[in-house]
Amino acid sequence: MTEIGAAGAPAVAAAAAPDAHRAQNIRRAVTAAAIGTVIEWYDYALYGAASGLIINKLFFPSLSPVNGILASFATFAVGYFIRPLGGLVISHIGDKFGRKPALIFAVVLMGAATVAMGLLPTYAQVGVLAPVLLVLMRMLQGFGAGAELAGAITLVAEYAPPGRRAYYTSIPNAATMVGIMLASLSFLLISSVPEETLLGWVWRIPFLVSALLFVVALYIRSRLDETPEYVAALAQAARRREENKVPVGQLLRNSPREVFFGFLTVTGHNANVYILSAFAISYMINTLGMSKQAGLAASVISACCGIVGTPLLGVLSDRIGSAKVFVGAAIFIGLFAFPLFMLLDTKNVFLATLALSLGMGLGFGGTSGAQGAFLANLFPTRYRFSGIAVARELNGVLVAGPTPLIASALVAWADGRPTYVALYLMVCCALTVLAVFAIKHLSVHE
Repeated sequence: MTEIGAAGAPAVAAAAAPDAHRAQNIRRAVTAAAIGTVIEWYDYALYGAASGLIINKLFFPSLSPVNGILASFATFAVGYFIRPLGGLVISHIGDKFGRKPALIFAVVLMGAATVAMGLLPTYAQVGVLAPVLLVLMRMLQGFGAGAELAGAITLVAEYAPPGRRAYYTSIPNAATMVGIMLASLSFLLISSVPEETLLGWVWRIPFLVSALLFVVALYIRSRLDETPEYVAALAQAARRREENKVPVGQLLRNSPREVFFGFLTVTGHNANVYILSAFAISYMINTLGMSKQAGLAASVISACCGIVGTPLLGVLSDRIGSAKVFVGAAIFIGLFAFPLFMLLDTKNVFLATLALSLGMGLGFGGTSGAQGAFLANLFPTRYRFSGIAVARELNGVLVAGPTPLIASALVAWADGRPTYVALYLMVCCALTVLAVFAIKHLSVHE
């Protein structure tokens, strides 16, 4: 017995070593993906929160209050128009040269643009040059962000153990809510400052703080290894003497249906998250007349619900299937569209917070918990990064970026009523349900 135990101990230790190394790599990949995603969504939510509170006054002061808000959300949308180009370029780098250099490049662009935004001169200082520079920084920010979440999902999906892909990819998706929460919290902390001081220099602080997140993300990503699936795919291509010159070309030749329906699947998700995180703050404060503190506090609490709900529903996706959770969450969002605005219209802080929290915790949590695995399973490793980036970012141009602008215009068109915004959200969710049903049989693990 002693000899068997002595002989077996090294074997057990040898077997445990790869498992420990694999677990360490998964933790490192998830951390790197999550922090980069926090930066992306901190940057975007920061601008979304600032649009209806500060940007309109500092960069578009010559416009009426309504038109100033519309102009602010229009510059918000500009960042999304450039995202597909950034997604194509950076995902090409990721599929051809590796996930690591692509993710480092993306986070550098996002971090630099956001810090620069906090240093911009205002309209009062340089006139029309101020909004021009603002648009340029939004474009640079959008270019980097175009591949950030797609790259994070790809990285984590390729490290995730069998049967846990939805859970692990839900973590970077949950990190989007961390970014939104931090952005809302930043403005909540400075919202009590007198408006003259706020518009003078204090508004710059949340933008400059992103430099800290950027340095941490850059350090962690520089220590990443390439994913095992990507390394294996390169080796297989070498054995076949194949060269992956233009991954997006292979994507469009071999998987056009997956791209089209993958694009449609995220429609309800994008409409929901941007109505809740960007438009709702402006609606509560500027249309309903609620205080800045109430609107921002409701946003922070609802973001916490999204952070908790996403991984929980990711676990459920691994157990019953990502398609079922995806469809269920989209149906919930659609059915909740009118109750959401009925609760907001009460102007009651508790009910408004409850409305946003349900939309984030169950609606966003479900679509985010299922989305990563569902999209990752649509595409093979050799062009997975490109597939996820193209599907997500094209939808971002048509749905995510314009949603706050569309919602604001619909409210103005309806004389302050949210009826058309709720209908818009329901239509977007219906497209998600139809798309998931159409393509779910192709979302399978390789």
